[in-house]
Amino acid sequence: MHQPEAIQRIHAREVLDSRGTPTVEVEVHCAGCWGRAIVPSGASTGRHEARELRDGDRARYGGKGVRRAVANVNESIAPRLLNVPATDQALVDRTLGELDQTPDKSRLGANGILGVSLACAHAGAAVRGQPLWRYLDRGRASLPMPMVNMISGGLHAGGNLDFQDFLLLPVGAGSYSEALEMAGAVYRSLAAVLKQHGLESVLVGDEGGFGPRLGGNDQAVELMLEAMEKAGFVPGRQAALAVDVAATHFYDGGRYHFAATGGRVLVADEMVDLLRGWVNSYPILSIEDGMAEDDWEGWHKLTTALGTRVQLVGDDLFVTNAARLRRGITAGVANSVLVKVNQIGTLTETLELIDLARSAGYRPIVSARSGETEDTTIADLAVGTGAGQIKIGSVARSERLAKYNRLLRIEEELSDRAQYAGWRPVGQ
Repeated sequence: MHQPEAIQRIHAREVLDSRGTPTVEVEVHCAGCWGRAIVPSGASTGRHEARELRDGDRARYGGKGVRRAVANVNESIAPRLLNVPATDQALVDRTLGELDQTPDKSRLGANGILGVSLACAHAGAAVRGQPLWRYLDRGRASLPMPMVNMISGGLHAGGNLDFQDFLLLPVGAGSYSEALEMAGAVYRSLAAVLKQHGLESVLVGDEGGFGPRLGGNDQAVELMLEAMEKAGFVPGRQAALAVDVAATHFYDGGRYHFAATGGRVLVADEMVDLLRGWVNSYPILSIEDGMAEDDWEGWHKLTTALGTRVQLVGDDLFVTNAARLRRGITAGVANSVLVKVNQIGTLTETLELIDLARSAGYRPIVSARSGETEDTTIADLAVGTGAGQIKIGSVARSERLAKYNRLLRIEEELSDRAQYAGWRPVGQ
């Protein structure tokens, strides 16, 4: 007789993400309960991330099919996990690692492995009769403050700007739903501002942010500040800015090349001076990947200059990898880490990374990818771990709104018990 939590069947299939690119969906079935997860994919990827497995057959989806990863789940992983308790996440993920036996999950594919890991979590929550956030709760549950994409550049919008994302921080909001309402107001205001300036105000990038062709990165900031004010918010008090520089993607030969906006070439010290000048001039509270993923010296200089003033977030720098984060902690670089489940490949490793960040005083920020799906796992992950912040994208495109709406439902479910993380100044 099967135990109710024992895995009885695992099935993977190829589905499409928000860019129309194949990705892996996995279902895990127990007795009378089941869970499903779909794996996201990034465009702006760090070279230290866990590796997706793509088919390479140019006749199908330009070589981006995932039938090999799907077959690995159905033929190699599924038999090994039969009768394993879906509720034993650590055992499930350890078994996945033993099956793959590579440091970057490249043999079976991080996309297939992650699909199984997350689907098991959903199945385990179903067995327990709990929503996923409650199943993951370690006594820290809270609604996160959203970091909301407003203007996209870099690899998210065809290289129209050097910097990748310009985001709203609704720091004056008193609840998650109020923060989301503020984001919607600024987004609509920004559309009007862009139109007034004769700029594209309809077409959007991968994550729903507007993708106008501007004269420089600073123009994006100025347009956002104008939009905040016209929406009725005081910049720096009720609404602030975050910037995802994604510096790795214009770093070459030890220098930072601003090809999209004037052709300037900066060394690390000049890059630090540029970002310091922005923080001095604008209400910027968070900078992500301000230096390249392996420019450790540059990162140290940036942290020395701004680490006590703003949130310095490592994405390509840390790639949700505990070993990379430990190196950063030892070297004294950054003060926050972006958490993307598909960068590391299992839920257990993701949770361990969050714990490590907290123990060192680093802020974890749960994040979506540019190639997203209707899967809402990261919303529950952010709530259950009490991460405090979530970066989903803009308030446009249904793969983004699925997660924003999931958070609204959780907030309603918790009612007057809902804790909202809000914004904490750096050092608090």
